[in-house]
Amino acid sequence: MNYFQYRNRALFCEEADVEQIAREAGTPFYLYSHRTLRHHFRVFSAAFAEVPHIVCFSVKACSNTAILRIFAREGGGVDLVSGGELYRALKAGVDPSRMVYSGVGKREDEIDLALRTGILMFNVESFQELETINVRAGKLGVRAGIGLRVNPDVDPETHAHISTGLKGNKFGINVEASLLAYRYAAKLKHVDIKGVSCHIGSQVTKTSPFIDALGRLKDLIRRLREEGIAIHYLDLGGGLGITYDRETPPHPSEYARAIIDASSEMDCTFIFEPGRVIVGNAGILVTRVLYTKENDGKRFVIVDAGMNDLVRPSLYGSFHLIQPVIQREREEITTDVVGPICESGDFLAKGRQMPAVERGELLAVMSAGAYGFSMSSNYNSRPRIPEILVRDDRWYVIRKRENFEDLVRGEEIPDFLNT
Repeated sequence: MNYFQYRNRALFCEEADVEQIAREAGTPFYLYSHRTLRHHFRVFSAAFAEVPHIVCFSVKACSNTAILRIFAREGGGVDLVSGGELYRALKAGVDPSRMVYSGVGKREDEIDLALRTGILMFNVESFQELETINVRAGKLGVRAGIGLRVNPDVDPETHAHISTGLKGNKFGINVEASLLAYRYAAKLKHVDIKGVSCHIGSQVTKTSPFIDALGRLKDLIRRLREEGIAIHYLDLGGGLGITYDRETPPHPSEYARAIIDASSEMDCTFIFEPGRVIVGNAGILVTRVLYTKENDGKRFVIVDAGMNDLVRPSLYGSFHLIQPVIQREREEITTDVVGPICESGDFLAKGRQMPAVERGELLAVMSAGAYGFSMSSNYNSRPRIPEILVRDDRWYVIRKRENFEDLVRGEEIPDFLNT
């Protein structure tokens, strides 16, 4: 559920009028509901109340420090994939002992920062990375907590670009090689084996792929323990999907029941890395109609938000419901909703049947809280848009709108071009 609703035909976020926010903040902007964010986190964590667990929010889904602070205050940790995300998490007040660090390309300086910070563990994705972590930990005089990210070769039945658990994907170490890798890790002086990790993909809408992956991990953990390698944590990653259009993903309670029932007697603390399921439906993108036009019978609605603000439709062909902020009786039309970017791929919707809108109206692009701002860019030298958080009837700018000066900050013209 979420707390975006119409009142007297006007869209509200909790008790805040979206149109009023747009008048004061300008468009476009991302808008998040504090109540929804907190509720989704609590529902997910409560679903696993009967087993030891840590909910490590996937920072890549929505990396604003204010939002990370919400989850930190709920006792949550974070799943990291870069030094920058680690820096953000520390700024947000996340407990380092509740941080896990994933990703195939960790640099030495990022590894050092994580070691100095004292994170719970690295999810290691290759033999060379394992060796590097051991060397860096030795130089710093610490021991590095590690788990190997195991690629279970399970089809998550999602978009190919967000599938991560198949043999052809770049992530992790295959099940067969992982046993050898654990044996190797057990001999290293500066690593401390803590767990096993996997992540099969994103926007997964069935429980069966998770259970299939869990079955393969259970067998691996059993074999490791038989060899005297203790496993205390099982990181099952994230990936649980949400409803954008007609999807029917399992509720977190259904997902949890399936995981708990399939993992009896494992004696592990579970780590989960939810992202989209927490923030996806907790945020929207608000944009204004600049123009409407028709070319040879094809209709276009041109808005002030583009693919640099929300790239998912262009990158994945993703569906986001688009609806007027103010409801009224309207003709239903078929149209493309497009942005101002100089790319034919700049669209928020193609061939969409929706209410006809007029120049100057506000549109709400729904379910935009996950991989929205965090994947935005300055393409076409467009300043990135603000992020706004609503709590009850008040709203707060949690990231300022960039200006033209921000676009060139850090750039320099060398002297030879000034003579």
